[in-house]
Amino acid sequence: MPDACILMVDDEPNVLQGYKRRLHGEFAIDTAVGPEIGLKAIGERSYAVVVSDLRMPQMDGIEFLARVRETAPDTIRVMLTGFAEVDKAIDAVNRGNIFRFLTKPCEDHTLISALKAALEQYRLVMAERELLEKTLKGSIDILTEILSLVHPDIFGQTMQMRELIRTLAGFLNIKSYWEIEVAAMLSAIGYVGIPPEILYKLQAGGEMKPDEKEMLSLVPEIGAHLLVNIPRLTPVSKIIYYQDKLYEGSGFPRDSVKGEKIPLGARIVKPLADLLKLERDGVSRKRAMEIMQGRPGWYDPKVMEKIVYCFSREIEETGSETDAVFVTIKELVPGQFLLSDVVTSEGRLLLSSGQRLTGLHIQRISNYSRLEGVREPIRVK
Repeated sequence: MPDACILMVDDEPNVLQGYKRRLHGEFAIDTAVGPEIGLKAIGERSYAVVVSDLRMPQMDGIEFLARVRETAPDTIRVMLTGFAEVDKAIDAVNRGNIFRFLTKPCEDHTLISALKAALEQYRLVMAERELLEKTLKGSIDILTEILSLVHPDIFGQTMQMRELIRTLAGFLNIKSYWEIEVAAMLSAIGYVGIPPEILYKLQAGGEMKPDEKEMLSLVPEIGAHLLVNIPRLTPVSKIIYYQDKLYEGSGFPRDSVKGEKIPLGARIVKPLADLLKLERDGVSRKRAMEIMQGRPGWYDPKVMEKIVYCFSREIEETGSETDAVFVTIKELVPGQFLLSDVVTSEGRLLLSSGQRLTGLHIQRISNYSRLEGVREPIRVK
């Protein structure tokens, strides 16, 4: 499997060379002379298993593997120790830092067997994570798709944000961004706690009373509370809770958190949400980014710099209109990207622009087309 490599860490180069000779042909092996070099290696790539000697200068194996656990919690940790140090090794195992310990000298068959067991444990951990994330992600996809059909103006925006996050993550080569993507998709979930009449007033652009504004400001808090007790969504709920927080510390929630103390996901979601809001108001993407750059203290400067660079290049490379086509309802297919709102003949909004069409979306459009008519053509790319 990808990344199924083992890192052997010892302060003696000769010992590491011995491991490479003994394990050659059995496993993919990297070596690191000492814990500091080992930690640097772990920061640069993923390892399935890390094997460390207990006695090393500067940092012993227990502390080293504890730090490995913090940096790469999925990596399986194995310790090699002398017989007289077994009590220390048992203590490390009991504290949850180590999968298995081996006493030195360690016979080849014992070491190979232990490493195979560690690799199998890694495969189980990763398979469980992948299954959980796919199941969770699939459930969230269905939930947000249904919400976008019920409240297309509000929840349709979250699908647009997901597209921006995917583009940004691809540009920045971010491998694991599912928490930020899920937070974007569920960023509007708190609106389910807002009375329908206020939602209709918001969608119509009506003037809000002070108590209504206060209620709307609590949308992130409502959303966070809905998600906080769902397994694996605690980090997502924190991103949602801070999604309206300005980088300099003002805004909701009214606490002392500011700057880089704000979750990174929230520091990404905030400017992307504001970018979409300006675009919905008829501002071009280029001009919207210029306006946002003129808001000191609102956004994380590093994040904003990446956003501007990413989407400026996208505009230069693809242009805003290059792939746009007008199609009839019969020509709609899943995967197309909406560049215009889909509305009925009577002006009812079915889907807001900026969403990627699914089979359920197309079915809904077709049903309304038969019932009351849908304005055609529809602009997509």
